[in-house]
Amino acid sequence: MGTLTALGIRKATEPGKYGDGQGLYLNVARGGSKSWIQRITIDGKRKEIGLGGFPAVSLAKARELSMGNRTAVAEGRNPLAEKREIAKAVPTFREATFSVHKMNLARFKNEKYCKNWLQRAQKYVLPKIGDLPLDNIGRLDVLGILEPIWTTKQETGRRVRHIMRSVFAWGEAQGHIEGNPAGESISAALPSMPRVREHMRALHYSKMPEALQTIRGSTSGMAAKLALEFLTLTVARSTEVRGATWEEIDLERCLWTVPASRMKGGVEHRVPLSKAAMSVLERAREIREGDHIFPSPVKRNSGLSDMTLTKVLRNTGLAAQMTVHGIRSSFRDWVADETDTPWSVAELALAHRVGTAVEQAYHRSDLLEWRRPLMEDWANYLIQGRT
Repeated sequence: MGTLTALGIRKATEPGKYGDGQGLYLNVARGGSKSWIQRITIDGKRKEIGLGGFPAVSLAKARELSMGNRTAVAEGRNPLAEKREIAKAVPTFREATFSVHKMNLARFKNEKYCKNWLQRAQKYVLPKIGDLPLDNIGRLDVLGILEPIWTTKQETGRRVRHIMRSVFAWGEAQGHIEGNPAGESISAALPSMPRVREHMRALHYSKMPEALQTIRGSTSGMAAKLALEFLTLTVARSTEVRGATWEEIDLERCLWTVPASRMKGGVEHRVPLSKAAMSVLERAREIREGDHIFPSPVKRNSGLSDMTLTKVLRNTGLAAQMTVHGIRSSFRDWVADETDTPWSVAELALAHRVGTAVEQAYHRSDLLEWRRPLMEDWANYLIQGRT
């Protein structure tokens, strides 16, 4: 067992090498980037082998690679030469991009993030360096992509750099390249920019009852209208509502249980359903087709697409004043201003994590019965216009 821990790695910020034992080191560069290095004796000579950057290569993976190299030396092989031999078949950036995308599908935040990640790569990166082998791409190539958008499209620039950095980190871990041309080495050539946090457009909660009536009267498709109404009543996230299935609904208990696999935080979330929310489900029975509560009108056995709910807002003229996600913000302000609901109950209604990791370990209740009257009050407010 090595001496490094996950916590120790996170706290390792001073430049230098941190030993794990048996020749494995975590190297922290001046810019803060972290990578793995193994010192090993091959044919009587001391060598250093790069094992890839952290966190692309985890502590467990680094130990596994280190052990593999030590085993190779014990068997009379030269792991450094083998690594160079493997690296001869260097993939193009395009091939590496699709490999990284496929590898990360399971951990990407949601369907939209997954789609946008690949679209950005295809728009900004692949046309310029997609056909080049990874080991033929240098810092100047990376800067040539980033500089035109770094100050004019700040968030896009950051995300494009993250994509390239991830792809090169994969190539480094696979032994195709040494070093990451999109890493800390180019930071000095890019102007530093403050991170600007943009809040989603949201209506003041006093206007939400009228907005709900507008949504109900929309000429949009029935599934889309019902889904947006259900989202407004439950304040769930769009992806959770669009992917909702009848199997997740307990009609007798008036309860919707969203499995961990569909939650942003990876934790199962129970949603108490108000009378109004149950009424939406009753109307949804009329359009039932397959497992999804709100089925796509164009794609069989599938839920609504990501843009469907936004289109409802556009069709009603509400899009200039609010976003789908902004509904959750309107609810949160209503709770704070118009009710005496404890902070933790309001946060759990939005499926937010509450408390520190230690507090979460001991306090595991989701306060469902506290949230039930809150959601009923919210529904009454939306329908009657008063708390």
